[in-house]
Order: sequence, then C-alpha cells, then structure tokens
Amino acid sequence: MANIFGVIFFCGLVLISAAQQKDKDVQHNFLGISELRSLGFAFAEFFKDITLDDLGIRIPRLPTEADLLCLGDMAQFMASLKAGELWALRMIDAWGSIPSGLLTGNSYDLGNFDECLNIKKGISETRVIRGKYCFLKVSLGQLLGVDNAALSALSFNSASCFPASCSASHMNVFVGQLMNHFLNSSSSIDGMSISESSCQTSESEPWDGLTIFTVVFLSLMALAVGLFTLFDYLFCKNQSEVPIIVKVFSARANSRALFRITQSKSKPNVIECLHGIRCMSLFWVIIGHQYGANILSACINILQMITWLKLPYSNLIVHGGFAVDSFLFLGGLLVALVALRSMEKNQGKINVLLMYLHRLIRILPILATAILVYTKLMTAVADGPLMKSGYTGKSDCETGWYWTLLFVNNYTKAKCLSHSWYLSVDMQLFILSPILLISLYKWGKKAAAAIFVLIVLLSGCLFATMMVNDYTMQLMSGGADGTQELYNATHTHATPWLIGFLFGYFLYLNRGKQFQLSWVVVWVGWVLCLAMIFTSIFALYPSTQSGSPPLSTLAESFYYTLTRVGWPLALCWVVFACMQGYGGLANSFLSSPLWQPLSKLSYSAFIWHLFIMEINAKTIRTNTYFSDYQMMLKFWSTLGFTLLLSYFMYLIVEAPFGGLDNFLRPQKKPSNAGILNRDSSQTKLNKNNDDYARDLRVTEENAPSRTD
Repeated sequence: MANIFGVIFFCGLVLISAAQQKDKDVQHNFLGISELRSLGFAFAEFFKDITLDDLGIRIPRLPTEADLLCLGDMAQFMASLKAGELWALRMIDAWGSIPSGLLTGNSYDLGNFDECLNIKKGISETRVIRGKYCFLKVSLGQLLGVDNAALSALSFNSASCFPASCSASHMNVFVGQLMNHFLNSSSSIDGMSISESSCQTSESEPWDGLTIFTVVFLSLMALAVGLFTLFDYLFCKNQSEVPIIVKVFSARANSRALFRITQSKSKPNVIECLHGIRCMSLFWVIIGHQYGANILSACINILQMITWLKLPYSNLIVHGGFAVDSFLFLGGLLVALVALRSMEKNQGKINVLLMYLHRLIRILPILATAILVYTKLMTAVADGPLMKSGYTGKSDCETGWYWTLLFVNNYTKAKCLSHSWYLSVDMQLFILSPILLISLYKWGKKAAAAIFVLIVLLSGCLFATMMVNDYTMQLMSGGADGTQELYNATHTHATPWLIGFLFGYFLYLNRGKQFQLSWVVVWVGWVLCLAMIFTSIFALYPSTQSGSPPLSTLAESFYYTLTRVGWPLALCWVVFACMQGYGGLANSFLSSPLWQPLSKLSYSAFIWHLFIMEINAKTIRTNTYFSDYQMMLKFWSTLGFTLLLSYFMYLIVEAPFGGLDNFLRPQKKPSNAGILNRDSSQTKLNKNNDDYARDLRVTEENAPSRTD
C-alpha cells in the first residue's frame, strides 16, 4: 500500500500545481479544449464527408482491403447520422468527453460501454456494422503545445466509439484531424491517441488451450463432487461408515466438517482465540486491499486520498501490514506446538518428507488453480470498460508463474498473484522449521536461547539494511523504496514467525499448567499490550501532518525494527491471557465459536479476495467516489462474494485435494480392549493435531495493492 499511496501523492502534487498555473496562454488553450466537452458530437459535426484521402493513407503503400472496409463503414455511418438513424446516434451518444473533476484526480470518462458494444446494424446480407469501444488517451501538455511540466504530466482517458472495421490507426487519423480543426496545432496529433490494446468489441476472443484446460478441469472437479455428493446422500445412511473416497469429494461431508462448531471442552488442546485473531486479521487484509484497489477503478476524486492520509483513521488502513505479522506469528506458534506434541509421542522422531507433503497438498492445488483462474477466466466471467487487459498481474503470471509455485517469488519482481509473496515467506520458514524443531527437542532451552539470538541478529540486519541503503517504506519521505528488500524478503520478515515459534515452545513446556497472576500483573500486561498495538499503528501519524519534518532514516529504522518485534510480543500476551482466563471481553470475542467456520475457510478467502476485488473495480460503468463509507460498502460486497467463491472452490478443489492426506496416514486396527483404548486416545490426539494443521492457514497484501 505504501507504493500506491506514494504514486497517488505524487500525482496529486502534479495536479494541484497544474490547477494553480497562471500562464494566460495555458488558460487560452485550455479554453479551446473546453469546446470539446462533448467529443462525440464534435466528431459528428466535423466529419460530414469522408474520402479515401481523409484516412491519411499515403504512399508508399496502396489502400488495403481493411482500409476500404473502414472507409465504407465510416461513409455509411455518416450517412445514417445525417438521416437521424438510431444506431448512428447511439454510436455518438456512447462517446465520453473531457472528464469532470480533472483537477481532483479524475482521469476517466467511461462513456457508455454497453451502448457502443450493442450496436449491430445490418447493411447487407454479408455486411454488418458493429460498435468498437476504445479509450482515447489525451496528454494535455502535448495537446496544448506548451512547455509546462505540470500540464505535461496530466492526461486522461475518454471513451470513443467507431465502427469495428476501423483499426486504432484509422481512428487516430480521424481524431488528429478533429484536433487540428479545433486547436490548429500539429502537436495535437501526438496529444490524442487510441491504442488497439484498449479497444473492445462484442465479439469475444477465442479461448486458448490453457483456458479450455482450466474450464475442463473445474468442470470435471465439480462433476466429481456432484456425483459423490449424490452417492453420499442416497446410499450412505450411516455417516460414520462413509468410504474415505466419498468423504474426500462429497460436498455434504466437507460442508459438515467446515461448518461444524466444536466446544473447547471436547478439544482441550485447541486454542480458541486463534480463530478470532485469524479472522480479524483476514478482515484487516481485505479492507486494506480494498482501499488500494480503488486506484484500479475510475474514481472521480482520487486526490481526496491525500487529505485522507492525514486523518488518524487512515493509519488503521495504511499499517494493515501488521496483519501479515499476525499470520506469521500464528504460523510459527502452531508449527512448534503441533510438531513438538507429535515428536513427544514418537520419541523425538519427525517425518520431514511427510510434513512437507502434507503442507503442499493443502496449499499448492488451490494456489495453482488460482493462477489459472486469475489469468484465464477473469475476462471470461466479467466485462467492462477497464477489463480489456484482464488481471493486473497477468503478464507476471505468464512469464513467472513457476516462481510462485516454487514459493520463491518474494525474491523476484515477477509476483504472479501479488499477495502470494506471503505464501513464499511462510513456506520458506516452514521448510527450515524441522531444524529448529529437532534442536528444541534435543537441547531444549539452549536451542531456545539460540533462536532468541537469531531474532536479535535478524532485527539488527533489518535495522542495518535500512540505515546503510537509506531505505524507507514511505515514498513521500524521499528515501529509496525498500519494499522488495525489507518487506517481501524472508530474512527481514522472519522475526514475528520466530517469536511465535518460541511462544509455541513455551506453551508446549507449560501445557496444562495454570498460572496464578495478581490483578496488578494482569492489568499491567494488558496496558503494555495495548500500548504496543496502538503505538505500532499510530506512531507515524504526527509525521503525516502538514508542516511536520520528514521522518529521518534513523527514526524509521527504529520504528520498523522494533514494531516487528513488539507486535508479535503483544499477540503473545493476548493468547496467553485468553488461555489462562485473563482475557475478559477480548477472549469472549476472539473465542466465539462463530469464528470457526470462517477460520477454516480463511486460506481460500485469502486466495480469492483479489479476484473479486479486481472484477468489482474493472467492471464499473460509471465513475466511483472515494470516501470511507463507500470503501466500507465495497468491503462488505467483496467479503460476501469472496466467501461464496471461496466456499465453492473449497468444495471442488481445496477439500478434495486436501483429503488426499487421509490416504497418507497409517490406519491402525485395534486387536483388544487395551489397544482399543490406547488407539482411541491416540486417534483423538491425532485429530486434535489435524485440527491445528487445518487451522494453519496462510494469509495476505497487496501487491501493488498490498496493505503495508
């Protein structure tokens, strides 16, 4: 999110300075542009007669068949326009104009997308004129022919509608002649242009092989789920005797497991408050991304975000990156707690390969499916003025999808699925976790001390990297952008995970122990915890105010180094207090059983929320308006549709592939009552561990649109 707000801030300064220009020549030329407020009608008025020479097709080449077809359709269009035919009037009516609110950040006039694409006029049995919707990009500096840095940086996009037989080069000739007529300047031809990449027609592009594969794969999975669900419903009366293969694919069985709410008394090893922490962090990620996604749409007052950044509330959104630290903390805690309990039952043995395989089975299938769906199906399921190019990170996915599936894309610039960088960080730490687990099991507190030293060294590495390179996470402060080196890198973002790992070891050592704390200690703990949380979020607020000196590299280095340690330590107290009965209202809220279904669905929701968010941003037909209330409306819309899509993908992809883990577990058969009791206890313990592993969902921003 820091990159996004930095770009917005820079553009805002440019626009504001443009609004304050006093040059009379600029004002005069700008008044000339104002005459073109309705570009479509200006076009219709000017082009009354079209000839071959008007196409601008000169030597050395002769007119092609495409040139002649465009000329013929344009001539027919003008004749129909003069006759007042409805289809021709609609083609003009679909045009945009100079956007209102240009100096408040509005850079789009979307015209009428559907009106243009729905034009279909039969001229003969073999000839049909269709509408072609394109964006006309206008650069004010070139258009006005003035040497002004502020105006040169200003540009906007306005909708245009031409016959589909005309290419972008044809349309550029028409537009250039129109601008020369009004502005009497040869530079106007370069100031207004249409790119073929922005054009859309009602004819959909043919599917390539990978798109067909994606549709077939999802259809076959949905068919398999449907058939096994039907079999489960008709023939499996006793749900305790359902075959494993049916349980893996049955939507009935998986839905029952997903929405089952268990009481803490039945599973004493489950830490109930983790469900609430996970869900609240997921909400934080989504709402932070929602603010960032606002820049992808046509917003009429995007510069309002500059003023918004100075409000206290904005710090809750801008610093949503702490949600990442929360998930890393939970990841380290659960890895240590679950694995150490399992090692204790197996005399210190740990099956590392099975451990890795279990993680890959749960994470990789839904991630690979998401790459296919994001890149191949976004334009197939939605359309709109801004949807031509499809997913924003499509090019990264086409060239570097394998970095994402190998979980190393956080060290590359090609981040297919921009939010998947967190999965790479978490997976890399998980791969290294057996070394830490074996060390803790063998050497106990000595190994824990070594991990503590590692935390100190990594914190020092983060601090030194920022200081030596003058890195900053706030672009408006003027330093070098350190997002790639500081935020996405595993070695600089491992501290919260390691703190959670050590805390999991602490809980393992003190399992079943009840700590008796005085009310003074409890109150001090909560005060320090809340102080750390609010300091992390609002410490930079004074530096955002007008007249405040820029934050020094030293101050920012201390801030990011200490908060990366302080935030997970605050969460340690929250979890500890809730487990020991000192959580009060916090425990009642975070441990509510209603969080459990959403907690189980959180990984799928994390994967798919940007898909819904980007569709909502790019399918709009009119300009949006930025305000906190509008962002909340979009957040709830995104969350609702995300959960629906996540549930569907959970049933047809995540649960079936995750269910393959059932075939990897050794099946034990009891031979007598004693063994029966022992195996029953072991089965219950394994099931508790499975619940922990299921809850270990990975989540996070951003992205070009992340929440840091």
